[in-house]
Formats: sequence, structure tokens, C-alpha cells
Amino acid sequence: MAKTAKDLVAAANAVVPKISHDEARDLIDKGALVVDVRDGPELEQSGKVAGAVHVPRGMVEFRADPESPYHDPNFSKDKPVIVYCASGGRAALSGQALKELGYGEVYNLGGFGDWADNGGATEKSG
Repeated sequence: MAKTAKDLVAAANAVVPKISHDEARDLIDKGALVVDVRDGPELEQSGKVAGAVHVPRGMVEFRADPESPYHDPNFSKDKPVIVYCASGGRAALSGQALKELGYGEVYNLGGFGDWADNGGATEKSG
């Protein structure tokens, strides 16, 4: 039987723990990589978590894989990674991919709007 997007996100959520804003702030203070997996226009419209690296969902595996010619040196398997998007679905899928690539500590922050609305530090993209 074919799976739905909802099924895939549910499976990813089972593997990638969601964290609170306080837990995220703590990890950020300790050097965690924060990855925004939303599309460019979403970032331009709303900004991003302060210090976050923008990697669209379709490029996560390529940026995170040290063997890829598209590898982003911000990704390191020895530090925590926090992913987020608009509502948490793409973040969950991205987090699951990172876990499959060997990243041990991966967390889902959920949606950017919730972070911003609750006083999380933000910055304009660019």
C-alpha cells in the first residue's frame, strides 16, 4: 500500500525528537547548527532564526554529506543539528535524512512562526 505525505512525516517524527524553544536556545548557546529548510521566498518574507543556515529541503542530503561536491562545511556530525521549517513537516523529513546520514543529535524545532512569536531571536535573510 502506498504511503501518504502524512505517513512519511509521522515516521520521521518518530525518529527526530521535537524540542522546546528553551531546549533549542540551550543547544544554540552550546554551538548547535540551526538549519532552515524552507524555500527562499519564505525566508525573504519572514526572516530566519538568528544564525541559521538556509538549506532548502531538496538540498539537505547534498549539503550534509561530506562526500558530496555540494557539502556545506557548517554541517558536522559531531555537533547537534536543529532543523525547522514553516510547521515542522519538512523539518521532520530533513531530520530523518540527517539521521540516516549518520548525524547523531538531530532535533525538530517545528515552525519558524512559533519560534518568532515566542521571542526567539530572528534576523533578516541574506
